[in-house]
Amino acid sequence: MINPRPKARFAREFGAPPVTHAAASAQPQANPCHSILGAHARLRLVAGLRPLSCRARAAKLPRRRGRPGAVERASRSRSAMAEASRWHRGGTPQHKPHYGREVEIRTTLQELLLYLIFLVNLCILSFGMVNPHMYYLNKVMSSLFLDTSVGGDERTNFKSIRSITDFWKFMEGPLLEGLYWDSWYNSEKLYDLKNSSRIYYENILLGVPRVRQLKVRNNTCKVYSSFQSLMSECYDRYTSGNEDLSEFGLKQDTEWTYSAPRTNSPWHWGFVGVYQNGGYMFTLSKLKSETKTKFINLRLNSWITRGTRVIFIDFSLYNANVNLFCIIRLVAEFPATGGILTSWQFYSVKLLRYVSYYDYFIASCEITFCIFLIVFTTQEIKNISEFKYAYFKSIWNWLELLLLALCFVAVFLNSYCIIQVFLLLGKLLKNTEEYSDFYFLAYWHIYYNNIIAITIFFAWIKIFKFISFNKTMSQLSSTLSRCIKDIVGFAIMFFIIFFAYAQLGFLVFGSQVDDFSTFHNSIFAQFRIVLGDFNFAGIQQANRILGPIYFITFIFFVFFVLLNMFLAIINNTYSEVKADYSVGRRPDFELGKMIKESYHNVLEKLNLRKPQKDEDKKNMKSGDLAEQARREGFDENEIQSAERMKKWKARLEKKYYSTEIQDDYQPVTQQEFRELFLYAVELEKELHYVSLKLNRVMRKVSALQY
Repeated sequence: MINPRPKARFAREFGAPPVTHAAASAQPQANPCHSILGAHARLRLVAGLRPLSCRARAAKLPRRRGRPGAVERASRSRSAMAEASRWHRGGTPQHKPHYGREVEIRTTLQELLLYLIFLVNLCILSFGMVNPHMYYLNKVMSSLFLDTSVGGDERTNFKSIRSITDFWKFMEGPLLEGLYWDSWYNSEKLYDLKNSSRIYYENILLGVPRVRQLKVRNNTCKVYSSFQSLMSECYDRYTSGNEDLSEFGLKQDTEWTYSAPRTNSPWHWGFVGVYQNGGYMFTLSKLKSETKTKFINLRLNSWITRGTRVIFIDFSLYNANVNLFCIIRLVAEFPATGGILTSWQFYSVKLLRYVSYYDYFIASCEITFCIFLIVFTTQEIKNISEFKYAYFKSIWNWLELLLLALCFVAVFLNSYCIIQVFLLLGKLLKNTEEYSDFYFLAYWHIYYNNIIAITIFFAWIKIFKFISFNKTMSQLSSTLSRCIKDIVGFAIMFFIIFFAYAQLGFLVFGSQVDDFSTFHNSIFAQFRIVLGDFNFAGIQQANRILGPIYFITFIFFVFFVLLNMFLAIINNTYSEVKADYSVGRRPDFELGKMIKESYHNVLEKLNLRKPQKDEDKKNMKSGDLAEQARREGFDENEIQSAERMKKWKARLEKKYYSTEIQDDYQPVTQQEFRELFLYAVELEKELHYVSLKLNRVMRKVSALQY
């Protein structure tokens, strides 16, 4: 016979209807379901639920013995609410799903911790290559060689060069004065290092500067027959096929004869052409007077001709105070239309990588980076071999492969730069009377910096993979995945109209407005118009009729119509996702909550945080019941879910149940409606339990009467 006292004690503690001795004694004494399912009754009491009747529990035994359905398994893993609902239906403890989830949580946390260490190491590595003095060194050098004007009444600097005359004035004026610093401001000679110039007294001029030009041959284009009597010569734009390789002028020095390009030198991408290395070149002297005489000689003998298409001025500096090399290139392009277009490059790089203790710390970070790269590569190879083609169905796996590829490219470029610096630096510094070509080294070093910048960008993006279990991130990913088809359809319509306007602007304003001078410039100009940066006066000046029409219609259709359609697609989809989440959908688990719980557990174990005590004896007894449930075979997840269920019910009863009649209409939020709906379901189960008990009592009363 079942002892009714424990049940009564459970009922008193958790608010369930007490079971009388008479009712208990009226049950069959040999019923086995009490011994089989007694643990479930106690666990339901922990959750604050009434125990099921023996008949109802026995009716559910075949279902418990079978394998749970997919929908039921999904509901158990989504939330504790579903767990409590399963117990009400008479489900058994599920140890394997809980174990798999615990393993998943533990694995995710381990991967996140390992990846955060990798990300911190990568940040230290990337920022260790950047020196704030790089910007100031570039700024000082650009101010000296670009903004310094010709003396006297002339206001000509390198940026304002428009003719060959201006170019020679710059060469004989600001360039000459900027390259040769022979004495202190009071004419006192301070340095005697093989006549090497020290620009701004701190930056050593490495070797000597070099000047070179590239030319095109005559008759590389065809003059229209009606104008051949007026003009017989024709010089086309620069290409490798049109390049002039013949001698000209005095034909006695290197500046008058063609020098073949080096195989490992990069090409230069200018405004009106792509230029290879080589050409007609000469180096400057160590003495300022000799260099000035050479400039005058070249100007008088017409070193710059009609076939000249570009002139490069290259030199390199080294600042020992900050351990930086500054590689400078000044470019003057001579387009076929006439005039001169100037551009410049200032590269401040750290070619001597390992000098201070901090540099050796960066070297250790590089070794750690390589170890991480090997570990991650091994993991991805194992995943590919295990999942085969299914591996490539996840966007996060593609991001992982892209990140690994960028890391390997970065390691290759870094190794290549270190080897080239080790092999070439000594040779370049050995002969100070020749030009030291550090541009090649700086070029690949800049590429390495760019690859590292892209790598760390995608490394930060990968963080979203680990926080996607968060509710907000889950909503974001669901919104994007749900509206991707609508966005693709919208993008097709948007770019049809956008490119139509871009071509219209290029054809109408391209010859007069710089923003529309090329087709790709027109595309960027329209993006700037959308952001509010535009030159309406220039458009109106180019065409007084089509200009305003183009501007007004573009703003209306693209800005007011298409962009608002795009925002409407996103907002509508987000509202749908928000509504789905408000009625019960949740991510599998929230990583932030798990990290917080782990953090509190660690503090409690280290005695840095006092454990939370139960507020009253009821909670203490609830803990005793939880311990008893553990002995019955229930895992921690189910027990904690039951306790949360009990607290949830108590909170709803306190918040919404009242004997006083209130207003007929009370507005509630979606979250409150969801809670009330679930609470109504639980009340329905409670009423069903009471109804079963009343029916049993009535049947027994009727049996006693007869």
